[in-house]
Amino acid sequence: MRGSELGELAAFLAVARHRSFRKAATERGVASSAISHAIRNLEERVGVRLLQRTTRSVALTDAGERFLADLAPAFEQIERAQEGLNTFRATPFGTVRINLPTSLAPFLLRDVIGSLVAENPGLRLDIVATDRLIDIVEEGFDAGIRFGEVLSRNMIAVRIGPTQRFAVVGSPDYLDQHPAPEHPRDLQHHVGIRYSFPSGRILNWRFKRDDEAIEVDVDGPVTLDHQELMVEAAVKGAGLAYVWEDRARPYLETGTLRRCLEDWCPVRDDLFLYYPSQRHLSGGLRALIDRLKV
Repeated sequence: MRGSELGELAAFLAVARHRSFRKAATERGVASSAISHAIRNLEERVGVRLLQRTTRSVALTDAGERFLADLAPAFEQIERAQEGLNTFRATPFGTVRINLPTSLAPFLLRDVIGSLVAENPGLRLDIVATDRLIDIVEEGFDAGIRFGEVLSRNMIAVRIGPTQRFAVVGSPDYLDQHPAPEHPRDLQHHVGIRYSFPSGRILNWRFKRDDEAIEVDVDGPVTLDHQELMVEAAVKGAGLAYVWEDRARPYLETGTLRRCLEDWCPVRDDLFLYYPSQRHLSGGLRALIDRLKV
């Protein structure tokens, strides 16, 4: 089989997995037109329509479903065969696609990426940050990073670090005009800068001290979908923000922001890297896990 034919098959697998030419193109690192061209050539070569596509959706035909069921295991076997060569190499190679939360991405991988790639010249990291909860299998990721509360049961999860902690922060001007809360219930008298998930759900502020846990729906006129913007809004005196401690740390160190309710913000050590239980663990993913695990 020629290389171009293998490329067409790989393009079909990517489109079938994502149900999207655009997402398949992103995964393959090519233009959408290249994916369309590959699928058209494949269907012409096999003489069967494999995909039904409109301007809004992509679906598999019956023939496409059968072809996918037969083809996917073969490509998985090829990947395992290539991975087997790692036993004869000093370092892992290949691409590892990772999904992780936007709000945590800068703090989780900043001390890992440079050294890991430098020590493993054949390794490529494709990192996608989003706070949208996704299906890593459906969207073609090798692994994801999330807190334990949102993990599916059919995943293998490895606890990783560093530990994370939320912080309630406000500007000196704001706190001079509004006495700092001493208990989470006092937040009802404060203006909150709210965070909105991609789904539209608003993040409640969670606190715990000793055996007392409380969740507060803090109100305010400003809702944002990015923690960096929340910190900037807090610096300008728009209210209190509930953000990751590392995000606010530079401002806390300079006194641009002050911290509130510190003894109510426990450390979270339930961060996991997870991957499908049925997926072969590649050398590249194993190397990343070894760097992150606690």
